[in-house]
Amino acid sequence: MNDVYLLPATLDLDTRIRSRIIADYERFGDSSLPQKVEEYILEQYGIDVSSRYGRFPIKNPFGKASGQLSTNLAQVTGDAQAGLGFVVLKTVIAQDQAGHSTMGQWKVAAPHMVVERIISRRGEEGWTVTWKGRGWEKSFAAYLDFMRDALQVGKQYGIPIVPSCKYHLPAAGEAYKEEEYQYTTRELLRVWQQVNPDLPMPLEKDFSPTLAGADVSKDRENILRWLSEVPARIKKWCQAGEIYLGLKLMNAMYGEDFQLEMLSRCLAEGDRPGADFLVCFNRLFDPERVFEGKQGVAYGGYDLSDRNLAVLTALRRRESGGSLQARDIPICATGNINSGRMMVEYALRSCLCGEIHTYFQLPANQYRMRKGSRTRKALHELFFHPDNGLVAVMAWLRERWGIGREEGIIRFTDIAAWYRRQPLFSQVK
Repeated sequence: MNDVYLLPATLDLDTRIRSRIIADYERFGDSSLPQKVEEYILEQYGIDVSSRYGRFPIKNPFGKASGQLSTNLAQVTGDAQAGLGFVVLKTVIAQDQAGHSTMGQWKVAAPHMVVERIISRRGEEGWTVTWKGRGWEKSFAAYLDFMRDALQVGKQYGIPIVPSCKYHLPAAGEAYKEEEYQYTTRELLRVWQQVNPDLPMPLEKDFSPTLAGADVSKDRENILRWLSEVPARIKKWCQAGEIYLGLKLMNAMYGEDFQLEMLSRCLAEGDRPGADFLVCFNRLFDPERVFEGKQGVAYGGYDLSDRNLAVLTALRRRESGGSLQARDIPICATGNINSGRMMVEYALRSCLCGEIHTYFQLPANQYRMRKGSRTRKALHELFFHPDNGLVAVMAWLRERWGIGREEGIIRFTDIAAWYRRQPLFSQVK
């Protein structure tokens, strides 16, 4: 691995613990994961994998990102039954009461996806998924019905189900479409409160990767304007505390320094209501690549995680060095989370959970488990892979770095707070 990554390529884990992990990996691969796998991991290994999605407790840090895999109730139900920590629904496009949507070009019905290998700039082989679709292409009323049903599933299984929305983003000098913000926000909140009247509604404002190639995103100052102003535009249509708002930030076309500037803008104190949490960062965008007749596609793989981790590292280095004074708000990771190891790399930059899309779509031979859903097979790898699984990596952190050693139990949330106590990033260039 390159110098962005903090964990060594090979974990010199105690041989007795490694043997137990290998035995569980093989045993569960031939059968199935324990029904309450998090309790099993805590009892057998002294590892607590519970965490938070923003302020909401989750049983494990792995969630489904908004996209083609969270567009219907069967998908959400299957993910809840399989054991995901949370699910973010497909992104709906904001509209006004009459049904007009300024961002209507993001309503693209193109569900066909292609899963393929991708080689990063530094030669690391990974996976990416390509499709032409963008946001929710059906009616807003259909989305509200889907959301209501999905929230009921989440309540039944005790996991957060999170709506996602793309609101109007004006060009420089253009006004916001306030009526779209008002109607969409109030309708989403109305449905949420029918199911969860005593909880604030988590909502992701999606800055999609395809936005990076749109004309409206060609002005850096305009992007920073959105980050400063959009949270207040959403929150003004509800009572204080009714919405718990996250910004899912895109990878803009301006390099790592601008990504850091975007983060700094989101974390800055201001006189307007800001985001309550962040999702960092959406996929990269290639304006030259053509897919099924469409020029310009989003992509992932190790280029994505390399960049995301480098930016988050720069953020934490500035914070640790005292050159950045920022609000302390939760961050959810996304981007090439293909292992428990990668989830821990994000956690070491203080990310409390991760949103996954591509890893749930790999060819069947990429998973050891032969039976069950793709989600269940992926979780088996994410938890128990002997080299890269979350159990192995967290056991190594306890053994080699001493995280949780005093109490005997290492908690995933301990990892996200570790950089505050240790000079982790002095070794990262």
